[in-house]
Amino acid sequence: MEIILAEEQVKLCYQKAMWLPVHKTLLISDLHLGKINHFRKSGIAVPSKANDKNVEALIDLFNETKPERVVFMGDLFHSFYNDEWEVLKQILKHFVSCSFELVMGNHDILGLYQYDRLSIKIHERVLTINSMLLSHEPLENIPSGYYNLAGHIHPGIHLRGKGRQSLTLPCFYFGDRQGLLPAFGSFTGLACIKPKKNDRIYVVLEKIVKVLD
Repeated sequence: MEIILAEEQVKLCYQKAMWLPVHKTLLISDLHLGKINHFRKSGIAVPSKANDKNVEALIDLFNETKPERVVFMGDLFHSFYNDEWEVLKQILKHFVSCSFELVMGNHDILGLYQYDRLSIKIHERVLTINSMLLSHEPLENIPSGYYNLAGHIHPGIHLRGKGRQSLTLPCFYFGDRQGLLPAFGSFTGLACIKPKKNDRIYVVLEKIVKVLD
């Protein structure tokens, strides 16, 4: 789905990412690579196929958009080093014409050496693209004339149907001066948001993004 946000043409991807076609830039938040392995090592039974789902979605998105620049908006990796980091390395090696950057998140605790190995450029807190301020956690103070895009929250929206049916789905959320990207990772959980009047909500379904009326 294509929209205008902060005077920028934007495509909301059903893979739970944002594409900026004018800048040929892909925005991805909260991939949380390694989270599944982290839980499995702790004795928590988590299906390993969720790892494959994340990797396949990432590759499909790269092939579909052919970005020149990819910005990971925090929590690229969930915890300490494990084999999933080497999987990411192999993926990035196949897209040599693309630059990769990371706005640091609270889970990005690997040593800088690991990011250097993958040629990922680091931004400590905020990255600016025209009037967009990209951060991991939502900014408390947004400078005049800027729009803040963040992750961290893993936004979801609770929908109710007939017969007491209900479900919670990931979503893109855009307020007046601040927006939230859904978590890209498939094993991240959701935090239900409570939209205010005039906020825009776009629900992520299996192969489509749909505006919430």
